[in-house]
Amino acid sequence: MTDDQYTFQDPSKMFADITPSAQYQEGAGLDADLDDRADHGEKTYRGSGRLAGRKALVTGGDSGIGAAVAIAYAREGADVAIAFLPEEEEDAARIIALIEEAGQKAVALPGDITSAEFCRALVEKAVSDLGGLDIVVNNAGKQQFRETLAEISDEQFDETFKTNVYSMFWITKAALPHLAAGSTIINTSSIQAYAPSETLVDYATTKAAINTFSKALSQQLAPKGIRVNVVAPGPIWTPLQTAGGQPTEALPTVGGETPLGRWGQPAELAPAYVFLASPESSYVIGETLHVNGGMPTP
Repeated sequence: MTDDQYTFQDPSKMFADITPSAQYQEGAGLDADLDDRADHGEKTYRGSGRLAGRKALVTGGDSGIGAAVAIAYAREGADVAIAFLPEEEEDAARIIALIEEAGQKAVALPGDITSAEFCRALVEKAVSDLGGLDIVVNNAGKQQFRETLAEISDEQFDETFKTNVYSMFWITKAALPHLAAGSTIINTSSIQAYAPSETLVDYATTKAAINTFSKALSQQLAPKGIRVNVVAPGPIWTPLQTAGGQPTEALPTVGGETPLGRWGQPAELAPAYVFLASPESSYVIGETLHVNGGMPTP
């Protein structure tokens, strides 16, 4: 446990009290049901008004990286709408409470982002309830390991692309008419786009697509004063990992592949998303910011 995100410490020794176990969860998985709860910065993220008055939409904001981002944005002064699956209501309610505890407006948007209709509706609901929109974080993702290509069903391939890529397209397209100059779009890629695992063929492919989509769109929107950037996490401890994202028996050791020798925690991603949403990064466009424990990328 750290005092806050500014505490001087050895990064290789951080979060030593969180030891991921070989746990499996059905469905999307819940942070509430993790044997070893992830750290979203609930007790440590300290805001400083960097997003005061901003209005953010975060998909997958109930747990994992999205939850850490939602908490950080609220503590930096932003109102936040979070999208999540109805089955993740328990996790979402906790994050909504933390946003409100920070003195900010929270909007809950339960639904399935593999539906184009829902993606368009959630943007309109976010705009209506927040009174506008100027930060869009496409973060929700689907990841299911399969040992061989033959084991990836057409249904899994389709749902992975709809969750990771199509929803990003639908949500971003619906949001653009509401985004004024100074707004930001932040998409979530992965180390898998650069060093793909043989068991994550479909997932890794979607993450490469997210990079390319984001870089192309950044060029289109920069003249309008709207910045598009990407965060590419390494192995981060979230419910997604226990819900078929990795082989169950591998969970205790996955983070050992990084130079830091451990899993990353969602709390360690939040500052990257804050930086890219803040005017501090005004000259940063089409960038992929890697938060992966030191794994080399091209």
